[in-house]
Amino acid sequence: MSGIIIISVVFMAISWYVSSKLKRKFAEYSRIGLYNGLSGAQIAEKMLHDNNIYDVKITHVEGQLTDHYNPMNKTVNLSTDVYHGRSAAAAAVAAHECGHAVQHATAYSALRMRSAMVPIVNVASQLMGMANTFLFMGGFYMISQGSAMGNLILMVLIVANAALAAFSLITLPVEFDASNRALKWMESRNMVNRQEHAMAKDALKWAAMTYVVGALGAVANLAYYVMMFLGRRDD
Repeated sequence: MSGIIIISVVFMAISWYVSSKLKRKFAEYSRIGLYNGLSGAQIAEKMLHDNNIYDVKITHVEGQLTDHYNPMNKTVNLSTDVYHGRSAAAAAVAAHECGHAVQHATAYSALRMRSAMVPIVNVASQLMGMANTFLFMGGFYMISQGSAMGNLILMVLIVANAALAAFSLITLPVEFDASNRALKWMESRNMVNRQEHAMAKDALKWAAMTYVVGALGAVANLAYYVMMFLGRRDD
């Protein structure tokens, strides 16, 4: 049990550092006004129209860095600082979310695969919750004793973690591709100057790192339970 606790603590610390770095970068770049004076919402509208997308609505949502694209109702949802912001950071985030809308419109394969996995991940998350409850009620003891219930809990943990790890890994190309689309569009359409482009690229890099850390953590959790299973077989 100590192994999974150590893994959780390590990745929680790394995640906290990356998240804090992202927030500092966004705050820093948000203080520098965009040379063209456009808001994040205006940037988003321009990118969508340049890609012949007219059926996606741009909306405002509460919170900080809560920006996301919803393929179910075709909305680009921008947080307050991004929607109204007129900075390289706001432009980068707005264009990134529009990058997901472009992926959706062009049937980008990785996004389609990720969307198809959502129901599986929802079930896996529920299984993880139930398995973790059993673990803290003596599940680790049952596993160590090789009981039938212990074996079942271990297999559930492996299957659930495999689904979550796969989902985290397929998310990486989706996020990196959306950022690349955003940066290329902003540069080709002269939405940002050279300095602003560098700031936008740096902000999106740290945003992507949050997904990298999440994926590594998911793989580490899966590896822990697989090694536990293999170790039991060697006993």
